Amino acid sequence: MSSNKVEIINFSEEQKEAIKVLNYEWLEKYFKVEKNDIISLSNPKEEIIDKGGFIFYAKLNNKIIGTASLLKKSATVFELGKMAVSQKAQGHKIGTLLLERCLTFAKQKQIKTLVLYSNTQLKSALHLYRKYGFSEVDLEEGLYERANIKMEKHL
Repeated sequence: MSSNKVEIINFSEEQKEAIKVLNYEWLEKYFKVEKNDIISLSNPKEEIIDKGGFIFYAKLNNKIIGTASLLKKSATVFELGKMAVSQKAQGHKIGTLLLERCLTFAKQKQIKTLVLYSNTQLKSALHLYRKYGFSEVDLEEGLYERANIKMEKHL
C-alpha cells in the first residue's frame, strides 16, 4: 500500500456515499449506528457542509479509503468527527494523514479549539489524539451513546 500515494481530498457530491459506508463499517464493528449518525451520514452536505463544516477523504488508486470531518460547533470551536478508515487500509497511517489535514486546515481557518468524542476501547485512536496534543476534558451527557471520553486541543 505504501508504494502508492494517498491523497487527501475535499468532499464532493459524487463521493458523498463514502462517508456513510466508511463510518457504518466501523460503527457496526465496535458500537451501533445511532439515530444522529443516520441523519448526518445520509445527508453530509446538508448536515455538515451547509452548516459550516468540512469533510475530507483519503483517496488511494481512485478509491476512498478514509474520511474525517470538522463539524462546526461555534465560530471558533469545531468537532473532529466522522473519522473512519476502511478495514483494509488500517495500519497504514491513513488516520494520521486525515488528522494532520484537519489540524492544518483548522489552523488556516483560525479555528481556536477542536473537540472530539471517542471511546476508551479505541486505544490506537486515543494514542493518536494524545500524540497530536489532544487532552481529556469533562464529557457532557447525551451527545453520543458510545462516547465515554471527550478530548480537546487548543490551536
